[in-house]
Amino acid sequence: MARQLDEQIAGRFPVGRRLRVLDVGMGRGAQALRLARLGHQVTGVEQDAAMIAAARAAVAREPEGIRERVRLVQGDGRDTGVHFLPGSFDVVLCHAVLMYVEEPDPLVAGLARMLAPGGLLSLLVRNGDALAMRPGLSGDWAGALTAFDTTAYRNRLGLDVRADRLAALTATLAGIAAPLHAWYGVRVFTDTAADDVAMPDDLETLLAVEERAGRTDPYRGVAALLHLCGVRG
Repeated sequence: MARQLDEQIAGRFPVGRRLRVLDVGMGRGAQALRLARLGHQVTGVEQDAAMIAAARAAVAREPEGIRERVRLVQGDGRDTGVHFLPGSFDVVLCHAVLMYVEEPDPLVAGLARMLAPGGLLSLLVRNGDALAMRPGLSGDWAGALTAFDTTAYRNRLGLDVRADRLAALTATLAGIAAPLHAWYGVRVFTDTAADDVAMPDDLETLLAVEERAGRTDPYRGVAALLHLCGVRG
């Protein structure tokens, strides 16, 4: 996903431009720190106290030049209008958040309002068109059969969450003046790997395969996650 995001940023903005980035639901701050290391000004928003504490600790370990490019805000991603003015950011990230939001459209619309004209909105969501893949590949036939007709599922943390369908999100993005510019699949072949599995010796080859599949039909359509990039008109 990071490679996909970098591709979209490189295609939209001049080389060397320091971008204003908003990362909503940033978790422990992996993407926020990665982009700060690349020279961008990053604001991270996270509601969970443990997550934002971990992010603060990670930022504190960075050199001063990187620390000063990161701002952390504890708050709900649905309240961006409380903290920031419309059009304040060049790039807005919302990765692995929508699955926890019962009604995602207002959140996505609020994120789009944070973008300056021509800005990039990056969403990472659970693929509602491929929910049967994980149970099907693991031999859970009853679970796979049920998954065809729903966007609800139980994740690996044991939480009941929701997925998004590509067509529905495409319509949402068009309706909020940030139409879909590009989309990718994420975790095409590796979704069923155990969480505690050791990194393979041929990790770079694995990543190359996933990157290729994530931009190639029909593989990207059955990925566990979808990475959608909209552009503010």
